[in-house]
Amino acid sequence: MTERKRVVVAMSGGVDSSVAAALLVERGYDVIGMMMKLWSEETITAHNRCCTPDQMHDARRIADKLKIPFYVLDTKEVFRNIIVNFFIDGHRDGVTPNPCMECNRHIRFDFLLKNALALDADYLATGHYARIAQGDDGKFQLRKGLDDAKDQSYVLSVMGQAQLSHTLFPVGEFAKPVVREIAARFGLPTASKKDSQDLCFLGDGDYRRFLREHAPEMMTPGIIVRRDGSVLGEHSGLSNYTIGQRKGLGVTSPEPLYVIDIQTVANTLIVGTADELGSRELIAQRVNWVSGEPPTEPFRAEVKIRYKAKPAPALVEPLPDARMRVTFDEPLRDITPGQGAVVYHGDLCLGGGVITRPAATHN
Repeated sequence: MTERKRVVVAMSGGVDSSVAAALLVERGYDVIGMMMKLWSEETITAHNRCCTPDQMHDARRIADKLKIPFYVLDTKEVFRNIIVNFFIDGHRDGVTPNPCMECNRHIRFDFLLKNALALDADYLATGHYARIAQGDDGKFQLRKGLDDAKDQSYVLSVMGQAQLSHTLFPVGEFAKPVVREIAARFGLPTASKKDSQDLCFLGDGDYRRFLREHAPEMMTPGIIVRRDGSVLGEHSGLSNYTIGQRKGLGVTSPEPLYVIDIQTVANTLIVGTADELGSRELIAQRVNWVSGEPPTEPFRAEVKIRYKAKPAPALVEPLPDARMRVTFDEPLRDITPGQGAVVYHGDLCLGGGVITRPAATHN
């Protein structure tokens, strides 16, 4: 390196961010570790998945071992006001929100990135499994991580050119087992640490319990009906259900029934067969195009409708007001309002948006 670049690494106390920091130190960057202190429920602070004293202790130990500065950024208020409220409001509206995408949009690659740049950093680095490249036109590209099983480009599809130009994903070039091997090579105590799977602000991983305590009005019982209006039973509160859910409905039927719509105004849960659930079309809003330039014509692509879903071939049609219509070659059963619809061309992530309510009823 002809010039020593400064990088702030978002450290969580986990193996991925630890290896990201270690690799950047090895490559000669001027590295600063930074951990966000997020909001947690007061009654179970000790069990919060993201910012426990143990997690903070591990992050400090890594920073000390790597001989880099380490800071804690108080993010509680902005996280509570934006992400936690987004999660609660989404369920109030009868959708299944994706708080990880919203966190990347507003917290990690806005609030945290701005704080990193305020320290005269050239980049913010994270432990995400994704890659950044530059095309022949000089524009930054978001590409899938090489480990397809760990790829996180889906939740990073909210990023644009301004964010990608100041971001590094050091572990995106490796498979997870190799990342653990690298951690062991550096002697990092997180080498064998278990990955966290739950939403970071849920103390026990139980979002229904969280909603009962923080938005009890959403747990009002109501009726379960078919499309024709026939009543089958009573639900325990709309927030206990999501589109495509089969288990736990509490109704009997000669054929399997699934949640096909959630009507918050009427406090009604609509169920139907797998054929009724399937749809070939969705509409997405708040669409972000990574290149910064919305396509002008419909085009063929692959689209993921959930983080763990397989990309499905489709026709993507850009619409006014940052929206898009996606028409799949074959019907999909789990198109869920509130989740992301993310567009790919091979391993290139083109962008994505938030699936709106009409998705469940377009055919």
